[in-house]
Amino acid sequence: MTRSTLQISIREFCECEGVSEGLVVTVVEHGIARPLSGREAPEWVFDTASAGWIRKAIRLRQDLEVDWVAVAMVIDLLQQREQLQLENSRLRQRLRRFAMEE
Repeated sequence: MTRSTLQISIREFCECEGVSEGLVVTVVEHGIARPLSGREAPEWVFDTASAGWIRKAIRLRQDLEVDWVAVAMVIDLLQQREQLQLENSRLRQRLRRFAMEE
């Protein structure tokens, strides 16, 4: 099964969100998101998940007025939580299948 990923360039993201390229570069520099491709910022392309994390990071920074290190920590915790929820969901599915076999 092939899995397709939607992609957005940094230019498109900045236009859609009304933010500067420099702001997105700052988010990437703090490890909040990683571009899928591109060596330099003008060439960067993000998947939709990364674009979502960038959007959340910018909103956290603006709404809470905290520094980027704090934003990066919050985003990291949110990402870990999301991963744990996915893992929990998969394990519940496996457990249900196992229980049905007995």
